[in-house]
Amino acid sequence: MSTKDMTIGNPTKLILWFALPLFIGNLFQQFYNLVDTLIVGRTLGVESLAAVGSTGAIAFLVLGFVMGTTSGFSVITAQRFGAKDYEGVRKSFVSIMILCILLTIFLTTASTLTTMPLLEIMNTPQNIIQQAYEYIFVIYLGIGTIIFYNAISNIIRALGDSKTPLVFLILASIMNIILDLIFIIKLKLGVAGAGWATTISQGISAVLCLSYMFYKFPILKLEKKDWYINFKFLWEHFRIGFPMGFQMSILTIGIIALQVVLNSFGSDTVAAFTAAVKVEQTASQAFLAIGVAIATYTAQNFGAGNFNRIRIGASKCLRINIVLTAISGLIIFLGGKYLVNLFISGHHPQITEQAQLYLCIIALFYFGLGTILLYRNVLQGMGNVKIPLISGLIELVMRAAAAFILAHYFGFLGVCFATPCAWVAGAIWLAVGYKKTIKKIIQRNKQLSFLTLNE
Repeated sequence: MSTKDMTIGNPTKLILWFALPLFIGNLFQQFYNLVDTLIVGRTLGVESLAAVGSTGAIAFLVLGFVMGTTSGFSVITAQRFGAKDYEGVRKSFVSIMILCILLTIFLTTASTLTTMPLLEIMNTPQNIIQQAYEYIFVIYLGIGTIIFYNAISNIIRALGDSKTPLVFLILASIMNIILDLIFIIKLKLGVAGAGWATTISQGISAVLCLSYMFYKFPILKLEKKDWYINFKFLWEHFRIGFPMGFQMSILTIGIIALQVVLNSFGSDTVAAFTAAVKVEQTASQAFLAIGVAIATYTAQNFGAGNFNRIRIGASKCLRINIVLTAISGLIIFLGGKYLVNLFISGHHPQITEQAQLYLCIIALFYFGLGTILLYRNVLQGMGNVKIPLISGLIELVMRAAAAFILAHYFGFLGVCFATPCAWVAGAIWLAVGYKKTIKKIIQRNKQLSFLTLNE
């Protein structure tokens, strides 16, 4: 059986070894996203770069919902696996596939119909709005490929295997780069070509990943009884998945508000922010991987009833994050300027200066992001969606308020502090919420154990 039981063994080693393929995979994903941006910026120009960058918020409004929801679905899979309920694992897989079909139909229809209105509401500059529409419309058409790819990858990770998704992510990365070169440079499809490259590569990887999953995991060999639709079980997946997806969308609303403010500064500032965010996201992949690893670790141990083991794992990860966020922050603080210039064709000192300013500020607050990713995933792994959801609302309010208020008084400098404000507020809420939740669960478990012994 090609699975990994994370309810036994050294927590630090388990989490780090599980996180390593995730980290490598994240880098490859960022790499092909960077290649998208690099090819667009250096072959189609600054306006095209700004066009793609201006869609980041509304793209993540949907894609973030997809990633959060499918990740939530797999929490049930991991909990069933941790409890050694393999029939429950198979039924969880069937439930997830049904929900993904429904999700694809709804999101594809809703997003494609609202693409242009959203761009107009966001005050997208007129010189880039048509290119922005062409790019994001193609991405929205391929939502189904992204849904199933993320769902299948999350199911595999829930069973303790973080290596198999890495293989197919690398494959998707290579295909995306090749298709970028063909569609943008050879076929002259413009920014839409970058969208088609991403959609097609994700679709092929999803099909291959699904086929290989059935071959590699005997535990997922479905029986006739597994196809019986249990609406109560479907609801359990939806109960955890939807709030996690909704939370990601809430976060994105704050990013959209930030994008609206940025758009008012013109396409050059949008291009600077786009390039800087690409660097920021790449530098944060290590603690993002730790967050995903601790989610699977937590869900399996929660299913097995190993609650104190969850607390030990979270404590170890907090120490790891302190080191990782310090290193990542130092890298972008010192080298951000040089990395930003990779995305810009020609000499644009104002764009470079603005991008560097944003990165220098962000670097000082990376621990806030690392803390959010840690405690959010631990809580969600335990099936607690309320505290992370409220955290998302807090981040929304802080990011939007800071963007509008600080930008009014300090211009672009004020915009740069919007995200750090959101990180600090969200991190405090989640840290306190986690401490209270884990303490309550462990105390309740001790009381039940005491009552059982005295019966």
